[in-house]
Amino acid sequence: MATDIKGTAHAVEAAAVMRLLPARPRLLALGEPTHGEDTLLEVRNELFRQLVEQEGYRTIAIESDCMRGLVADDYVTSGRGTLEEVMEQGISHGFGTSAANRELVRWMRAYNVRADNDGRPASDRLRFAGFDGPLEITHAASPRQALTALHGCLAARVDADLLPCTAETLDRLLGTDDRWTQPAAMMDPAQSMGRSAEASQLRLLADDLVALLDAQTPHLITATSRDDFDRARLYGRTATGLLRYHYWMADTSPARMTRLCALRDSMMAHNLLAVAARGPALIHAHNSHLQREKSTMQMWEGPVEWWSAGALVSAQLGEEYAFVATALGTIRHQGVDTPPPATVEGLLYALPEDRCLIDASQLATTLGDTRPAPRVSPWFGYSPLDPAHLADSDGIVFVKDVPQS
Repeated sequence: MATDIKGTAHAVEAAAVMRLLPARPRLLALGEPTHGEDTLLEVRNELFRQLVEQEGYRTIAIESDCMRGLVADDYVTSGRGTLEEVMEQGISHGFGTSAANRELVRWMRAYNVRADNDGRPASDRLRFAGFDGPLEITHAASPRQALTALHGCLAARVDADLLPCTAETLDRLLGTDDRWTQPAAMMDPAQSMGRSAEASQLRLLADDLVALLDAQTPHLITATSRDDFDRARLYGRTATGLLRYHYWMADTSPARMTRLCALRDSMMAHNLLAVAARGPALIHAHNSHLQREKSTMQMWEGPVEWWSAGALVSAQLGEEYAFVATALGTIRHQGVDTPPPATVEGLLYALPEDRCLIDASQLATTLGDTRPAPRVSPWFGYSPLDPAHLADSDGIVFVKDVPQS
């Protein structure tokens, strides 16, 4: 079988990826089957470098807090802050400790500073974005930062009579942040304040603030920079998304976790569409957030399934969205050993290359009715490929062995 599929394998290069696609996508999504492995991030970094130098890509967006991402973008574009501060404050989910993520940010800043130290023109600078909400599967942030930032942007530029409330009113309704970030709320809906009287009023005010932002667009895009206006829209998306997420954290219905997973990916999708509006970008996240088929997860309340950010964006962008999944052979330090020969990963593991790019459509055609068996991972942190959905990705990056970072 390995000999039969050799023709589907290519070098992991930007040019090879582009040859698999009908046109240069606005969003090129590279998924990963597990988090925390620098080997996979090094593959991503090299692909991004080639996309920048050969294909004109200027933005990378990763599975990290969109609000924190502004800190990293400020450093990359203007040198504000230090690399240490960016790794600590600009990247969430613990990903700031990664040496590969540090190298990505360092290289992007170096690229933006030309040899004459004048820096590249704004249109040619590399940009960094986080596209996740300020939340994780275990908790969600207070909406304070996004909501007060949105109010501040508007208060500085529109008639005070048009604002639905004062900053003091927002502060009073928000209260202390620890009321919103109560760790027990994810397991116990009664611990969430998402359906309190204050939260309900804040949802209405956030909606009115976003409506005012939209209504004042012609004025705001001339009174401020495009970047500042885009940030105000990010604040609006994040504030309304977080308040909606907190509302459903207080839900007691059987659909609670399904809805929360869907809401998180919906927030991701809106952020990705905003990234796409700026120009071609590489986006990087777990395969489950970028795939076109429904995502599934076994949780403490039972199995859940939802449409991923990638599926939502693909439905809007069509061929301007491309998805390349990453698959791997072994993560021996996590107990993931050589894949069984009858699985997709086993077939790919038999190829001679340590890393290769697979034409997913061609692989599915070559295999025909010979459906490989699903691989079962002994470790919860790694998600194997689903052989039933090979043709739903545009390509597969295969990494044979992932050593401990």
